[in-house]
Amino acid sequence: MMQSCSALVVALLLSQARGFLGPSEDDGVPDEWVLLHVVQGHIGAGNYSYLRLNHDGRIILHMQSLKGDADLYVSDKTLQPSFDTYKLQSATCGQDVVVVPGDFARPVGIGIYGHPSHQESEFEMRVFYDQTVPQNPFDMGLYASEDGHKQKNTPQAAEESEESIFWTILIGLLKIILEILF
Repeated sequence: MMQSCSALVVALLLSQARGFLGPSEDDGVPDEWVLLHVVQGHIGAGNYSYLRLNHDGRIILHMQSLKGDADLYVSDKTLQPSFDTYKLQSATCGQDVVVVPGDFARPVGIGIYGHPSHQESEFEMRVFYDQTVPQNPFDMGLYASEDGHKQKNTPQAAEESEESIFWTILIGLLKIILEILF
């Protein structure tokens, strides 16, 4: 009986020690991801804390609320994203994960929001670089369309783009003529 209790205590201590050593396969973090930063902090209820991401490439933000409930808002348009102005977000109770695409303009603004349901929230965010994604999208002959999807760079795509420009100009001219007449 004493041996089984001792073995249980040792197993518990080993599992806790593994958690302090860093990410493992149990954390769902692939070996191809490189840990860039670990950010820890506290945030008051209803307040924001802002970070700036300058690293290029596909970045994964893993944030764990250690106490309370911290939420994550990300934007490549503003350095102070909020629940009103963001491009990507994760607002769960517990672990929040956001994947920042490599084609986002840098710097990327990161807003950490302390949910008002708790007086104070404590969080830890791990920032990973995904080295499995090629840095240069032109290496594969792809370009990003306006809706963010990757497309082949073909002569047909260039013709469609020229047609689109033609129609945009034509509609603009028609609007000007109608404004002058009426």
